Amino acid sequence: MHADRNTFHRFDKFNSKYNPIGESILREIFIKTDNYVEGKYFAHIVKEVMFDLEESKYQNSELRLSIYGRSRDEWDKLAEWAVKHRVYSDNVRWLIQVPRLFDVYHTKKQLANFQEMLENIFMPLFEVTIDPASHPELHLLLEHVVGFDSVDDESKPEQHIFNLDSPLPAEWTEEDNPPYSYYLYYTYANMTVLNHLRRRRGFHTFVLRPHCGEAGPIHHLVSGFMLSENISHGLLLRKAPVLQYLYYLAQVGIAMSPLSNNSLFLSYHRNPLMEYLSRGLIISLSTDDPLQFHFTKEPLMEEYSIAAQVWKLSSCDMCELARNSVLMSGFSHKVKSYWLGPSYYKEGPESNDIRRTNVPDIRVAYRFETLTEELNLITHAVRTDELDSIDEEETLTMGPVLGGR
Repeated sequence: MHADRNTFHRFDKFNSKYNPIGESILREIFIKTDNYVEGKYFAHIVKEVMFDLEESKYQNSELRLSIYGRSRDEWDKLAEWAVKHRVYSDNVRWLIQVPRLFDVYHTKKQLANFQEMLENIFMPLFEVTIDPASHPELHLLLEHVVGFDSVDDESKPEQHIFNLDSPLPAEWTEEDNPPYSYYLYYTYANMTVLNHLRRRRGFHTFVLRPHCGEAGPIHHLVSGFMLSENISHGLLLRKAPVLQYLYYLAQVGIAMSPLSNNSLFLSYHRNPLMEYLSRGLIISLSTDDPLQFHFTKEPLMEEYSIAAQVWKLSSCDMCELARNSVLMSGFSHKVKSYWLGPSYYKEGPESNDIRRTNVPDIRVAYRFETLTEELNLITHAVRTDELDSIDEEETLTMGPVLGGR
């Protein structure tokens, strides 16, 4: 199942790698939750991964589970699988990935319009938030779900530009797939309402952390900047300096996977990770499809060790990447306090406990002072511009009256 040179810039061949001997049935049997054996084999594999994480003690993962939006009972089936097989670990949190495949389901007559897909994804979540007893197993699963991810091949051509004239989800009945920004906006809009409700009910909230900027047009990164907590990949920021600067100013986290990118979209030596890190963007190293791109039972260690060798990362760089990954993660405040220190959420050097992070205070202070100076520069420029425009208006209103004394 390993990706090879044939997958470079060929996402279709990458997907077909999950079908050994050209048959999707093996994928259905071994890495799906909803099949004739009720996801038994997949649960066994997940529990092995969890056991390895618990044994290593210092590694924690955010694993992905898929919700497709084809039917209203998907969430209940997924929750039933999770509870029945007890796929739980203190070292693991779940992100729910939603593949952007509306056009496929619409063509197969499984969905009449985009609104139906949104309702299949979000209605069970509203129901279980209002009354946990209505979906008891889903309520248990959501205790360990931290956010949503949007996934698919970003390089697919998009026929539609999302604007005020775009059809509403209930009116989207076209054969074409909605654009990336359309998916992201309506996911964000529904999540925002859901999070307000969950907060009022005393439950934890979800974040949006999509795959973004791996390929395709630059405007995906604009959507990600406006709507996301963090993003994955962000390779195309290297081609958009202004957008890269905005990601820096807003400190939007970017989880990068150089080994995955090396097989799919960008050779390892051209990966901009080191450039981003040097400039002060919030960067972390993560794995992406370990079955495809890694060769050992320690995929994250592969990412760190290869990055350290290729880019000659110092121990300070490595620890900063690790600290960033904790800050960006969906683990609880209590867990982050244990790993990074009780003041991790503050700004500047006081947020850093060197005994736990191993990041020198001088590195954290440098990052904070540089960011503060940049923000001061921007706000000073805005203020100066405003004052200049006020002066111009006053000059115009107080100017001489022509023909008068």
